[in-house]
Amino acid sequence: MNLVVRAVCVYMALLVIFRIAGKRALVTVTTFDFLLLLIISECTQQALLGQDSSITGAIILVGTLVSLELGLSWLKCRSTRFERWLDGTPLVIIEDGRILRERLAWLSVDEEDILEAAHVQHGLLRLAQIRYALVERNGEIAIIPWKEGR
Repeated sequence: MNLVVRAVCVYMALLVIFRIAGKRALVTVTTFDFLLLLIISECTQQALLGQDSSITGAIILVGTLVSLELGLSWLKCRSTRFERWLDGTPLVIIEDGRILRERLAWLSVDEEDILEAAHVQHGLLRLAQIRYALVERNGEIAIIPWKEGR
């Protein structure tokens, strides 16, 4: 039972930490991000297993973690409020061509990120060509350009 409690505690702590880190933190994984995840996994291994390095303990941990994931998915299907808290909601960062700077700062997004998404998605080169931009639930930036002939 000790392993199950450890697994639940570590899972919930990591869930909260990554939720606080924000959706943009997990969109693209850089070398730094990858190394950080490796270090986190090593740290959590010790927290999860403690002195128990048996196969049975590992199976119990994996079963607990998978059960937690399935349980959270089930809760998200049943509660839109819980789903919004866990996954977030899309957030507009450019509205009618006006940059919402406080949201950019809050999401750790800069104009270069927006321009890159605009260029990749629509071949746009200037912020003035963007009518709407929003950060999707998965952290990607979606661009809606102004209509032609504006």
